[in-house]
Amino acid sequence: MPPVPPDTPSGAPDPLEGGRRLPASHGSLARGASAPLPGTLFALALTGGMTLGPGDGREVLFGRNRPEVHVCVGEDDSQVSRHQGTLTHRGGRWWVSNVGRLPLRSAGGRLLFRNEDPLPLGTGYTPLFAGGSRGREHLLEVFVTGPEGLRPQPRHEDVTRPPRVWVLTEQEKLALVVLGRRYLLHEPRPQPLTWRQTAAELGEVQPGAGWTDKRVEHLVNGVRTRLSRDGVPWLTREELGEPVGNALNDHLIRALLASTTLVPMDLALIDAA
Repeated sequence: MPPVPPDTPSGAPDPLEGGRRLPASHGSLARGASAPLPGTLFALALTGGMTLGPGDGREVLFGRNRPEVHVCVGEDDSQVSRHQGTLTHRGGRWWVSNVGRLPLRSAGGRLLFRNEDPLPLGTGYTPLFAGGSRGREHLLEVFVTGPEGLRPQPRHEDVTRPPRVWVLTEQEKLALVVLGRRYLLHEPRPQPLTWRQTAAELGEVQPGAGWTDKRVEHLVNGVRTRLSRDGVPWLTREELGEPVGNALNDHLIRALLASTTLVPMDLALIDAA
């Protein structure tokens, strides 16, 4: 193992051959990173990080205990494990594994638990979050370089691509706003209303409009079917498997929110009705 560079904290593990330290002042990896060798790993936390080229068996340790890890994460938070996880190169790619007490959260909300099979890291940027005390989350930024020609280019002058917004009838939109009003109100851990609850609330704002459980179900299922045919995932029982519970409507509402088909201002439709 080569001598420790001057900026290596006292007692910290030596970087492997070809590795170098990244200072705490290094810019966010979300802006990208480059290296002559494709597959080079960059790992960065608030306290600094390191970069290391590919090679079977190479490892980067991260966690709270600065003297025993390569990248220190959450050093002032005792709920972060002293050795929280490891970035390992094998089989031509980098993998992240968790050895800490609490799970790591990756992109899309994927949780990686202690001693689970490692997750592969794709080319580009991956944020990893280590849960801490009092709701804190500690960020470890990871970037794996690809061929230089594949690096994303700035698109400052490009026209912004609008999201895919689905067309809804007035009745469909009103029913979905009521069904998903807890999401539009930003309630913590919201769930859709039941068909009966939705029909009852619609009956209050539109007396005599003939709102029933079955009518609400028919309208909402029609929207869900259209979105599924357009390629939106997790909107069918076959994709989710049993028991389904509220999952179909939960995924539908989240898809409509993510696409801005439904937005919080749509709650005004209830008052208007």
